[in-house]
Formats: sequence, structure tokens, C-alpha cells
Amino acid sequence: MNQIVRQTDVSSEAPARTETLLSDALLQRIRSRAAGYDRDNRFFHEDLGDLRSAGYLTLAVPRELGGQGFTVPEVLVEQARLATAAPSTALGINMHLYWTGAAAYLWRRGDHSIDWILREAVAGKIFAAGHGEIGNDLGLANSAVDAEPLADGGYRFTGRKIFTSLSPVWDWLGVHARDSSDPDHPKIVHAFIRRQDGGHRSEPSWDTIGMRATQSDDTILEGAVATAPHVSRVLPAGPPADPFVAGIFGAAIPAIGAVYYGIAKRAFELAIESAKTRKSAALDGRTYAHHPYTQRDVAAAAIELDSIWALLDRIAHQWADGADHGPLWPAKIIAAKQHAVDGARRVVDLATKIAGASSLYRKNELERLSRDVRSGPFHPPNSDAAHDLIGKTYLGVLGQ
Repeated sequence: MNQIVRQTDVSSEAPARTETLLSDALLQRIRSRAAGYDRDNRFFHEDLGDLRSAGYLTLAVPRELGGQGFTVPEVLVEQARLATAAPSTALGINMHLYWTGAAAYLWRRGDHSIDWILREAVAGKIFAAGHGEIGNDLGLANSAVDAEPLADGGYRFTGRKIFTSLSPVWDWLGVHARDSSDPDHPKIVHAFIRRQDGGHRSEPSWDTIGMRATQSDDTILEGAVATAPHVSRVLPAGPPADPFVAGIFGAAIPAIGAVYYGIAKRAFELAIESAKTRKSAALDGRTYAHHPYTQRDVAAAAIELDSIWALLDRIAHQWADGADHGPLWPAKIIAAKQHAVDGARRVVDLATKIAGASSLYRKNELERLSRDVRSGPFHPPNSDAAHDLIGKTYLGVLGQ
């Protein structure tokens, strides 16, 4: 994506939202289940039920259409809060929120081509993302999945998608695939398939070090058909420049960063609690809070944590307020996410050091957080692709 056309998402004069859909009681219930989901490698069905009841699935849907009307910066706040309780739940739900966020972005621009996503979300339907592919490090600019054009304007899809979060529960799967019917002018097709229409299956593959409750199994497309009304875009292969893709970037990528910020924030809280209670014989029985090395590590983690949120929050507000970064927008959005996932790992590593050897035990929440945070660099675009895009953008050689 070498260009993003921006238009104000929400008035910069709108008052900051003070309410939250995530009450302390709800977060505590969700937190109480996280370890069990991780241990059993099980999907977060109960969390999903609670979040649905709270209206969380319509978080990004405009109020005029029956949703909660949260803006991108407000969604980031909620996702970070949810991640402090259950990172896998927050990450899985993010795949639904970024489709509704992308649709809301277009709706606010006066583009109603995917308003049906917003209506389906209000009706309780769940959306998942079918973008991950083995060996495709070009992201939405390319695809290893085949898209066969049909006479009625629909497409038939064949191939494999990986990292399909929400695999057990999605009603709609957003996919992208390559239409090579004209070899000289290949196209990338963006469309949605319905679970009930068949032509697809989930292949259990999700036995991972962390983020286990997302149950991001592989999806095998065996002739799955997207009907013409659910074909969102057909774009030239290569870096995309289209508001639909821009909406995906703006809704999905900063919110992924917010999830990892939430992990780091929770790890920092646990480390502080430990330092204030864990006693040191070398300090004549005083707590590790009095140890110079602990103080140094806490300071480093605090600085890192604040810098993560400062960048995420600034980029989210600039996006919502329509700041003009022109062709730099993709680089800035991806940089915020990359800074978040890299910084979160550093914070969690410091937190485990502060807490000491007890953080190795499965009964310690920090042990799980130290595994969950490892997934961050692999979210598309992965770390290598992110640095490649950012560097080429600023050097003016993207696409050359």
C-alpha cells in the first residue's frame, strides 16, 4: 500500500469518551478463565459470550447503525484493557473488530460498498480474517490463493490460509486471493465467504507457544465461493492504493499494537507487585523494591511502556482526525505496531527479571504473558516486512 487517502474519521472537537464496555467485574471474569484456555488449548467461548452480551462485537459500528460508535483511538483503549485480562481473547476479537472498523471507516467517507458488514455485525454475526499465507511476505499486495472469476461477478477460491483466528466461530471470512486469468494483468480479489456456503474446512494446526485461545487454525479453501455482492474490491496486483485497504490498515494494525501494550502493562503491574513483596536477604530483609537493579529495571520498563502508548495513541488520533501524512501513512501505522510489539517484549522480559525465578512457573501469570508476547513480531506485516516497507517508504523506493 503506497498511498492512503484520508478523510476525517471523527471530529477532532468531539469530547473524549469516558465510558467503557469492560467493567471491572467483566474483566475479572475474563481474567479468571485465561489460564484455563491456555492450559487446555481451547477457544474462548465463554469470553465471547460475555463480550457479545456487553455489546463489544459492535464496538466500532457507528451508533447511527445500531453500534457503540467507538472511534479508532477509543477502540485501542478498550482492546488494551481487554488484553490486560486475556491477551488471546483480545487478539482474537481484534480480527472481528478490524473488519467492522474498516467498514465504519468507509461509511464515514460516504462509501457504502461494505455497509452490509456493519448490519451483519449488529445482527450478531462474527467476522474473521483470511489473510495469512505460507510464504507470502508481500501481504495484501499478493496472494498464494487462487481466485477464479465466475460469470455472475462472484469468485471461487482455492488454496490455504493460515493463522485464521476465530476459526471455530466465524460466520464470515474475509479473504484476499490472486486472479491470474489475465496473466499480463493479475488482480487481487478481496471478498467474503460464508461459513454456511461450504467449500472450505478448518484444519486443526494451532498448538503454539502462546496466544493459544485464539485457535487460529489453517483454513483450506476448496472451491469456496464469494457471491458478487460480497466481492469488496478487485485491485491490480502490487502495493494497493484503495480506501478499502486503507480502512483495514487503520483499524487492524494499531489495535494489534494495543493488544501487546496491554500484555506489557499487565506484566509491569505484576512485576511491581512482586518487587514490593519479595524480600532480599542481601538487603537485610527489605523488599526488592529497595534494590538498585530492580529500580533500574522498573525505570527502563516504565519508560518503554509509556513510549509504546504515546506512539500508538498519537497515530490513532491522527488517523481519526484526518492528519495528512500522504504516502507516509502506511509506514507510520506499521511503525507504531512494530514499536509496540518490540517494546512489549522488552517490558515483559524486564518484568520476569524483576519478579525473579517464580515467573518460570506455570501458575504464575507472568509465565503465560512471556509466551503470549512472543507472537507480536509475526503479525502481518512481520518484523522483516515491516522494516522493509518503512525503510523503502522514507527512501522513496517502495515498489521499485
